[in-house]
Amino acid sequence: MLKLTHKIETGISTGSVTLPLESRNRSRLKVTLDDGSQAGLFLPRGTVLRDGDLVASEDGHLIEIKAAPETVSSVHCDDPLLLARACYHLGNRHVLLQIESGLLRYQHDHVLDDLVTGLGLGVTVEQAPFEPEPGAYGDYGHAVTHSHHH
Repeated sequence: MLKLTHKIETGISTGSVTLPLESRNRSRLKVTLDDGSQAGLFLPRGTVLRDGDLVASEDGHLIEIKAAPETVSSVHCDDPLLLARACYHLGNRHVLLQIESGLLRYQHDHVLDDLVTGLGLGVTVEQAPFEPEPGAYGDYGHAVTHSHHH
């Protein structure tokens, strides 16, 4: 089994692995690479993997991390103030947010969808890769491992 032990900044990948957010936040994990072969992540504690990151084995294999599609709620809005209000209210609930120009995305939760809809925004539930903003300390904090609204 291929042992992936550290992140590197640049290189040419010899393979890839597609993982949801929860798995990309774990430092010890058995994974199936996209070609079907097995590998293990043995990364330093606290390592956060983002879409496009490269992880390496001691023998020089480079594996690209890909964010897997997962069930998310997406909000498209051209009004920056309205989008900021939604971010504020969701952030007060310690919800992980992917924030882009005109887009807000979070892991699907019908209670949160109702909150956002109540602010006057439309919510689309879809399958899409989820790349939340890292926290102030470069990780996703406690909200990754549990939700307050299940």
